[in-house]
Amino acid sequence: MAVTKQKKVDILKDLDAYFKDAKSVVFSNYKGVSVKDISTLRRQLSAADCKFKVAKKTLIKIAAEKAGFKDIPDESFEGQVGVAFSKGDEIAAAKTLYDFSKTHEQIQILGALMEGRALTKAEAMVLAKMPGKDELLARLVGSIKAPVSNFHGLLYALLRNFVGVVSAYKEKMESGK
Repeated sequence: MAVTKQKKVDILKDLDAYFKDAKSVVFSNYKGVSVKDISTLRRQLSAADCKFKVAKKTLIKIAAEKAGFKDIPDESFEGQVGVAFSKGDEIAAAKTLYDFSKTHEQIQILGALMEGRALTKAEAMVLAKMPGKDELLARLVGSIKAPVSNFHGLLYALLRNFVGVVSAYKEKMESGK
């Protein structure tokens, strides 16, 4: 079914807004994925503060160019292209798409846009395999906390051993009287 010119203008306006608000954009091929699975993917992306949009490639390219991305690799537009826009965590869209692709092989990450530059498929996959922001923060806190916990454990062991020695000496003195 042909899309009317007015409908294309509306879609382009929506895409412009999504590109403007997004911290990162991930392109994926979704050929062969059922409507039910796409709905599941959209729910997972929505939980990660992301949106998944399907539009004509020419409209996506026009919106990307308006947002300042002119050198997007052609590999980012192979097949039926869906676009995931991440508003919060920069890697949330890529990570969610990658996790979803583990159970749905038809989904393939094709490329990404992040921090003003276009990423190739390989770079987008590296991004998708990175730990999430929360996991990285947890690792940082764990790294900061580890020396303090070890020092506390050491002091506690010294105190416990000292009390044990004093207690043993006391018992020895009481039994020797």
